[in-house]
Amino acid sequence: MCLAYPAKVLRIDGELATVERAGVKRSASLMLLPEAKVGDYVLIHAGFAMQVVDEREVQIRDALVAEMNGAPRTVELAGVS
Repeated sequence: MCLAYPAKVLRIDGELATVERAGVKRSASLMLLPEAKVGDYVLIHAGFAMQVVDEREVQIRDALVAEMNGAPRTVELAGVS
């Protein structure tokens, strides 16, 4: 199974971006997402940026993944208990 993961765009050089996730820097293609800007968070799948995402969504996702791995709940979502 393949998953998209959020990463922050640090630098753009043409259609190639340097992105960072959890201290790890990688290259990602912006061919499918030319509107991405430095500072944006983007979903990366198979080396391609697929969608710009809100920083708050990234924080919520990270907190929920941590919770699945045993961390205490830190995010309360409306309508979810």
